[in-house]
Amino acid sequence: MPPGDYYVQAVLNIYQTYHLSNGHTVELPPDKGEGQHWNSKPGNLYSAVQRVHVDPNSDNVIHVELTEVMPPIKQPQDTQWIKHVRIQSAVLTKFFGTPTYITGIVLLPAGFSDHPHAHYPLMVYQGHFPSDWEGPMPFRTEPPSPDMTGHVRTVAEYEYKFYQDWTSGRLPHFLVLSIQHPTPYFDDSYAVNSANDGPYGDAITKELIPEIEKRFRGIGQGWARAVYGGSTGGWETLASQVFYPSFYNGAWTACPDPVDFRAYQSVNLYEDKNAFFVEGPFARVARPMMRTTDGLVLNTMEGETRRELVLGTHSRSGDQFDIWQAVFSPVGDDGYPKPIIDPMTGDIDHTVADYWKEHYDLSYILRTNWKTLGPGLVGKLHFTVGTMDTFYLNNAVSLLQDFLEKTNYPYYAGDFEYGEKQPHCYTGGPIDPPGVGGLTWDQRIFPKEAEWMQKTAPKGAAMSWIY
Repeated sequence: MPPGDYYVQAVLNIYQTYHLSNGHTVELPPDKGEGQHWNSKPGNLYSAVQRVHVDPNSDNVIHVELTEVMPPIKQPQDTQWIKHVRIQSAVLTKFFGTPTYITGIVLLPAGFSDHPHAHYPLMVYQGHFPSDWEGPMPFRTEPPSPDMTGHVRTVAEYEYKFYQDWTSGRLPHFLVLSIQHPTPYFDDSYAVNSANDGPYGDAITKELIPEIEKRFRGIGQGWARAVYGGSTGGWETLASQVFYPSFYNGAWTACPDPVDFRAYQSVNLYEDKNAFFVEGPFARVARPMMRTTDGLVLNTMEGETRRELVLGTHSRSGDQFDIWQAVFSPVGDDGYPKPIIDPMTGDIDHTVADYWKEHYDLSYILRTNWKTLGPGLVGKLHFTVGTMDTFYLNNAVSLLQDFLEKTNYPYYAGDFEYGEKQPHCYTGGPIDPPGVGGLTWDQRIFPKEAEWMQKTAPKGAAMSWIY
């Protein structure tokens, strides 16, 4: 660091000992209701901000004292429209060797109390840790305040418009579920079974969702469930539909994390030797990781990997590359996720890449298993992404489209929508946030899914949710 005066603050992320069911003992940061964020985790210690002088030529020791404790998280309360269901998962408790919980946050449909004999389809919204119910448009129960301006006011107006449409019954009568499923590695689990991250796929589909449907009069059949989400939630949406093809009847996937590891952002994990640099005969060029919509590179693969290493070794940074490694990798000899990329050199371990391919490369899994998976996925796969996705995620979506558009016996019968020069989290339709007269993502896809459910429902299925 250059000599000079700096303001510093220290934070201690306190780990816990886990005796895992695989026989390994590891030290990991537990979630304490905050959604796996070390800078707000209850019980973590931190110092006051202080000004210090740094001089490389001085032997003076800078003392920083951890004198403060982060407070507990205030838990949200049930309302007329939003309910919270927290369950202890048997499969997760067994895996982690300690009581482990997941929470469902349920948005009830208009007329729920007035129609006590109605049973409802379930829309599952996948995404990062929600503090309360948070779809693409959170539930704003009051109109924007007069002092709101610009972008903030526009978003608030559409949040309130969603609330009005939902509570008036202008949207289909669904149960909508948002899930809190943080792990010791990230703010959510990626909703699949993992050697390191635990059997969250089964915990969600076999424990949480049946409980939600039981408590809130869900139909409880595959034709009456769908899943949607963007970014992390986009990957989870497709994975949920692929790994549990008969459990869901439609997946709306926006700007997903890499669905094809031949385009792991700007890296081909199978053919490239190094994730940090493109090597040529006369020079090497840093691989980009983040860009603007006009192509300006904001971060590199090396820079982001090193940043995460500073925040935590053994995939414990709580950030993006580390959670992919925690979910997708086999268990290493030390009990932690086996690294796919050397964080110091960028070299790729292709034995680990092969494991990723067989277990979590969604495009590869669809390509190699289409004869068995395809019949259960016809008409269910819908994709949206910007052509200038901030993290180059559109490249993997395009590779998957190349395969799906060529399928036959059966043809996939889904769709892809690209937003020209749009960045990450583009969800289709009007530019986000929606322009005047546009619709939110929820408002666009809910009627489509309701129509699809009615079309594909078994003969004689009860439609008490249509009123």
